[in-house]
Amino acid sequence: MKGFHLNLSVMTPGHFRHAWRLPHADPLSYLDIDYFQRLARIAEDAKIDAVFLGDAPALHDEIEEAPGTGLDPFVLLGNLAAITTNLGVVITSSTTYNSPYDLARRLQDLDHVTKGRAAVNVVTTGTPAAAANFGLTEHPDKRTRYRRANEFLEVMTRLWDGWEPDAIIGDKNSGRYADPSRIHRIDHEGEFFSVAGPLPVKAGPQGRPVVVQAGGSEGGLALAGRFADVVFTVAQTRAKAVAFRDDIRQRAAAAGRHPDDVKTSLGVVVLVAATEQEARRREQQLYATLPIERLTAALLRNLGLPHGEFGPDDPIAADDLTGTVPGGAFSAGFSSSTRALIAEGPRTPRELIQRGAGGAGHRLLVGSARQVADDLQSWFEAGAADGFTVMPAETVVDLENFANLVVPILQERGLFQDAYGHRTLRGRLGLPLPSRPLPTALKALA
Repeated sequence: MKGFHLNLSVMTPGHFRHAWRLPHADPLSYLDIDYFQRLARIAEDAKIDAVFLGDAPALHDEIEEAPGTGLDPFVLLGNLAAITTNLGVVITSSTTYNSPYDLARRLQDLDHVTKGRAAVNVVTTGTPAAAANFGLTEHPDKRTRYRRANEFLEVMTRLWDGWEPDAIIGDKNSGRYADPSRIHRIDHEGEFFSVAGPLPVKAGPQGRPVVVQAGGSEGGLALAGRFADVVFTVAQTRAKAVAFRDDIRQRAAAAGRHPDDVKTSLGVVVLVAATEQEARRREQQLYATLPIERLTAALLRNLGLPHGEFGPDDPIAADDLTGTVPGGAFSAGFSSSTRALIAEGPRTPRELIQRGAGGAGHRLLVGSARQVADDLQSWFEAGAADGFTVMPAETVVDLENFANLVVPILQERGLFQDAYGHRTLRGRLGLPLPSRPLPTALKALA
């Protein structure tokens, strides 16, 4: 049986953002490099494919209640790559508030120094507060952000392709190090960027770093069909997940790619213990940390419902919702996933918040190790995803429980690797080397 990939989110204190309130929790662990290094070693021992960390270039709104995203992913995950040998690192980076040349160079360099373990999670920043941090008077609207993202990825991928594989000659007798005719400018002039290129170094071991994309709006889906190697997605129902994967594969084919060249990674918030009883006990502890009134207000806002119309325990039915998915703190993917759950039957805000791990939006999976393994297997075999991004409910506990209790069951069933079978992240994910443009499509330096 062909197995699935497993990535791991190291968001701390966990995807229950208020878990820092538990008696044993360290409120400052999200700033502690020793803590993260321990997590990385646990993940590598379990043969996890890659670690991931979400990020935004601004302080988040709920800092009064819970830690923010914390350390810069390039700094933190670069350190974790340095202390591991096989673990991939997925760096969240904004196309709204970055330069494509600078990001392309840093990622290509990271691919070299990690020997082929670099990936980028490209996001279009939805946080209006970020604009003021970059000298802008207003935050770009969603359509503008996705137009910029498409051009950004076009520039970045062309820069990664700028060196032909045999550009470095290294002939000591003649003194000729490289052939400039095999190193190409891109001379891009577009709506948002003017970039000459090329990059200072040749492509890394993967050809290009792995591109991960997470947007669930139409703009995000179109971007994924053109550029993404892996699409990070959210679904509260199996039918929604299957439909999403089918849609992404069709979009890839429409963009001239093979459907198998893009993988879906379904986010799942995992709360696991040795027994179901212990898992349920911990579940109630985490529920008790939630500021339910504020989370209810946020949920209603993201469903397009007036503030105060529903209390935490008032059922919301499909007929209560409008036909459009409004903007808000949730992404379009989170909003549509929650709506799909309500379509199956009325749900109270409390139920939706709890099933979405305290308002995070991803499906909460609670149980013993065997129950968690059974669930992941059933979703995979139904065609819901090519793999999963495991998002520990409480990172310090659930990562170790998942690695030590669940992974061995998956390995025994042939669903997950028991050894790193390929030296690059791209190879382990079953992704092909990127096709490179013909040299005639690029401009040589000489």
